[in-house]
This record gives sequence, structure tokens and C-alpha cells, in this order.
Amino acid sequence: MKKTKAKDTLSIATKVVLPNDTNTLGNLFGGQLLAWMDEIASVSAHRHCRRVVVTASVNNVSFQKPIKQASIVTLEAKVSRAFYSSMEVFVDVFVENHVTGKKEMCNEAIYTFVAVDQNGGPIQVPEIIFETEEEETRYHGALRRKELSLILSGKMDAKNAGELKKLFTGS
Repeated sequence: MKKTKAKDTLSIATKVVLPNDTNTLGNLFGGQLLAWMDEIASVSAHRHCRRVVVTASVNNVSFQKPIKQASIVTLEAKVSRAFYSSMEVFVDVFVENHVTGKKEMCNEAIYTFVAVDQNGGPIQVPEIIFETEEEETRYHGALRRKELSLILSGKMDAKNAGELKKLFTGS
């Protein structure tokens, strides 16, 4: 199976926050942002494996700043690591300044997708190749995040979490 470069999974979407996307304070609904992030993350995961993908989990969402009505929002998704059938996808959310065009990061999320076959069963995906420092950091962090998730769900004993042990013990 041919490996895929992380940069080849990059997916970008640009949205305008319309009145029906906002709450009573004039800010983008969190649920709407989650839907946009899920959609662009699924495109990124699909680009990695060229298979049907399904959302397995939303591992982390950080609503750092509210997004106002009429804002121009850019979502950038990229696969950070692939495991047997699952892929971790980072989504970075930016708001564009209307005057300067400068983009400021305001939110981020980490999604996990699983590639499935025609019967809905998990199917193997290719490995990911990182090239930048950020890609490498996210790649190595993905295994720790996966181990933590497995421990919290009761699917892994903490003593078997090798990467997390290294993080805390340095060995």
C-alpha cells in the first residue's frame, strides 16, 4: 500500500457566517462549526485513503474565540496520522479580517475517521508521511492521544500505554 504525504490530504473550505448560522448573540452556532469541521475533515480523510470514511470520534474541540455573523471562515484539515483503519485529522479554523485579509486562528479540533469497505467494515489505510515540523509534532502526538482515548474507554490498560509512559517517565 502506497504511503501518502500529509500535505496531499490538505482540504480547505471557506464559509461566510450567515444570520441563520448564528445564535442570539450573533455568534456562529458551535454545532454549525462542528458540522463544517466534520465535513472538511472527512474530505481530508478520504483524500488520504480514497475510500468511504465515517466519523469515529471528535477527540478535541477548542472554541477559543467566538465567530461573528458575516465573518469569512476558512477551515483547513489535514491527516496527522493513520493507524490500521483509522485516521486522525486536525482541523484548524481561521477568521479573515475584512479589511486586511489577515487570517487569525480561532478554533481547532481533532477528528478520527475510519475507512470502511462496501459492507461497512473497517479497511486498511496507507501510512502517512510527515514533512514539516508541525506535521511531525502532530504525528507523534497522535499515538499518545490514541492511547489516552483507549485507556479512558476501558479498551487499554494504562500499563500498556508505551508512548504515554515515555511522556511521563522520559524512558
